[in-house]
Amino acid sequence: MGIHRKRNKSLGLAELIAIALGGMVGGGIFTILGISVSLIGNLTPIAIVLGGLIASLAAYSYVKLGLYYRDEGATYSFFKKTYAGSHFSASAIGWFIIFGYISTLALYAYTFSSYAISSTEVATNVWVRKAIAIGVITVFTLINVWSVNGMGKIEDLMVYTKLVVLTIISVILMQHGTTDFGTFIDQMGADAEKASYFTILIVASLTFVAYEGFQLVINAVNEMSQPEKNIPRAIYTAIGLAILIYVVIALGALFAIPTQDIIQNKEYALAAGAGNILGNLGTNLVILGALLATSSAISGTVFGSSRQMAVVAHDGYFPRWLSQRTSSNTPRNAIITMAGLASLLIVIGGLELILEFGSITFLLVSLLMALANYKIRAKTQSSTLLTILSIVGLSIGGVLILYYEFTNKWEQMVFIIFLYAVLAIGAWWFSTKKEKAKAGNHS
Repeated sequence: MGIHRKRNKSLGLAELIAIALGGMVGGGIFTILGISVSLIGNLTPIAIVLGGLIASLAAYSYVKLGLYYRDEGATYSFFKKTYAGSHFSASAIGWFIIFGYISTLALYAYTFSSYAISSTEVATNVWVRKAIAIGVITVFTLINVWSVNGMGKIEDLMVYTKLVVLTIISVILMQHGTTDFGTFIDQMGADAEKASYFTILIVASLTFVAYEGFQLVINAVNEMSQPEKNIPRAIYTAIGLAILIYVVIALGALFAIPTQDIIQNKEYALAAGAGNILGNLGTNLVILGALLATSSAISGTVFGSSRQMAVVAHDGYFPRWLSQRTSSNTPRNAIITMAGLASLLIVIGGLELILEFGSITFLLVSLLMALANYKIRAKTQSSTLLTILSIVGLSIGGVLILYYEFTNKWEQMVFIIFLYAVLAIGAWWFSTKKEKAKAGNHS
C-alpha cells in the first residue's frame, strides 16, 4: 500500500499526504460498507469516524517513534530497537506485520475482482472472484519482479484519480438519491434504538483496517524534507482526509442505495447504486474508481511489504533465501512468497475472514507500537495520558472484534486463533535458532 519514489527526490508535505492516502484508500472502505450497514444501518458514518479516531490514537505512537528512531524500517525496526534484548519480540513483530500485509493484499485483490466482474453474469460466483483476485496479484507480482521502478508515476496518477472519481460519484449519489436528509436522520434514530453502543464500537474496530497504511510516510523518512514537521502533519492530515472521504462515500451509498441492496451486494454495492441512478456511466465510473483504488494499493503493498519481509529474513527471523535480492536490488523471492501466501489466503478464506484477520492483526501491531512507545516515552517526549489512552483504545478494539467473532462465527474465530498460534510458533522457532547461532558464535 504505497507509492514507490526514487531515492534522490525530496518529498514535501503534499507528496507525503499522497503516500499515506494512497495506502489507506484501497479496498477496505468498499468491503466494510456492506458489513457495517448490515450491523448498524445509517449509523455507519459514526462508526467510520470512531474508526478514524482509533487510527489517530495508533498514529500517535508511530509519529513519536518515527521521529525518535528516524528508521525507514518503521514498525519492525521500532520494536526491535525498543526491545533490543529479546529475539522473540523482534521475530514476533516481524511475523505479525508481514502476515497483516498478506491479509490486506488478499483483501484488496478480493475487492478488485468483485468490482471487475460486478456487472457480469458471474458476479456472484465465488470461485471466479477468487480466480480473478489471484490473477491480479500475479500481474502486480510480475510488474514488481521485472520492473525496478515498480509503477512509479502511473501509481501517482492512480492515487489522485481514484480520490477524485470516488468523491465526485459519492456527491452525485447524495444529490440524486431517493432518500432526503430528514428521512436519513429519522432512519438513523431508528437504527440507534436497535443497535447497541457495543455494536457500533465493534464496527468502528473492524473499520480500523481501512486506515491501515498511514505509517508508509515513515518508510520515506530518508527522502523527505523536515521530518520533525512533516511526519506528524502528513499522517494526521491524511487520516483526517481519509475519514472525510469514507464518510462521503458512506453517505452517498446510504442516500442513494436501499439498505438491503448495500447488504446484499456488499463490496460492490456502490457500483450497483450508481448504476440505478446514473445508468452504465455511473456503474463504470465507480468500477473505475474501485479498480484504481485497489490496483494502487495492491502494487504498493507488494512493493513495500516484500522489502520488509526481506529485511526480517536478513535478520534471521524468516528463511534466509527470502532476503536474497537480484542485481537491481529487487527481493524477488520475498515478492513471490508474499503473492503466494496472499493467494492461499484467498483460496481458504472468505471476505469477512480476511477483513477480520487484517483488522485484528493491525490493531495488535499498533498496540505493540503503543507499548513500545510507553516504554521509552521519556525519550520520545510522549504524553503518558495519550499513550495509555491509545493502549486502552487499541486493546478494547481487539477484544471487541474477537467477541464479535465468538458470538457470530465462532468457527472463524477458532481459525483466526489457529493462524496466530502458527505465527507465534514460527516466530519462536526462528528466534530460538537465532539465539543458538549467536551463542555458538560467542563460544
